[in-house]
Amino acid sequence: MSTEQDNKAIVGRWFTEFWGKNVNLGVIDEIAAPDMLLKYSLHEPRRGRDDIKSFMTDFRAAFPDLNFWGTADLLAEGDYVVGQWEGGGTHTGSAFSDFLIGRLPAATGRKMHFTGTTVLKVINGKIVQEIGLDDGVTALTQLGLLKAA
Repeated sequence: MSTEQDNKAIVGRWFTEFWGKNVNLGVIDEIAAPDMLLKYSLHEPRRGRDDIKSFMTDFRAAFPDLNFWGTADLLAEGDYVVGQWEGGGTHTGSAFSDFLIGRLPAATGRKMHFTGTTVLKVINGKIVQEIGLDDGVTALTQLGLLKAA
């Protein structure tokens, strides 16, 4: 396989096991670089395996049905892989204060469903960065943290 095909396979596994319906936090130790950067507009940037594990543990405690899935074939060029996705979840769990804007008390029952595009950089079989552009305005509006115009 080519480097691009190998990288697409790694990112496909990441999307399924980290962002998918049934999280496998062990995938972080397996395919994330020790100082991986995870950055989206909804949250503070996360750096390193422990920080990323903590982020996902808290996110899934607040949104137990959290699930994201790809909506197009992954594109790869050199060290970079790009994916389009959609997903969301229902806030039926713990209070959540990780959004840059606002805080949710426990179990609001509010649903979020939004889309995005993510660029991941893979070096020597490890994801070193995941930077995404998400429709955070939609998610925050659905959760009641932003008011529609």
